[in-house]
Amino acid sequence: MNLQFFLEKLENNEEFNKFLDENKDAFLCSGFFIIDLEGQSDNKYHLDYFIPSKNQMISFQLEKEIKQVPVEMLETTAPQKISEFSKLDFEEIKTMISTEMELNKINKSMQKIILSLQNADSKNVWLCTVFISGMGLLKVVIDDSEKKITHFERKSFSDFFKKA
Repeated sequence: MNLQFFLEKLENNEEFNKFLDENKDAFLCSGFFIIDLEGQSDNKYHLDYFIPSKNQMISFQLEKEIKQVPVEMLETTAPQKISEFSKLDFEEIKTMISTEMELNKINKSMQKIILSLQNADSKNVWLCTVFISGMGLLKVVIDDSEKKITHFERKSFSDFFKKA
């Protein structure tokens, strides 16, 4: 699956088209996806649109049916528009992370991947949090246009409880 699959699903939805008609200035500002690689829970797929004239964000949940949900904005700055074309699909991202794990001699299995597609420095980036066996986490940033991992860091849950 990839971003275009979900955009096409949205474009064929009456509620989404009504939303666009009512909010001509709305633009895609982020994608949020939870992929459970162990199949223990349902995957989550959300595309977020920002409406500058209303300073409002709306998320479209795309799991079983398309559902429009207002989002409380925590930041005071408006989100940036992301390109509606992504060069990577979810399987490619998983493969890139797996390859980087091998290079870093991490022999754990991936359990769940949380993906957030956002604009950073005027380009699409994938911010990935990967849950791995053994209560570990990977923080990964992928430049979409270059199909390249720009940051890779391993953490453990105990890192979050250590005092500074």
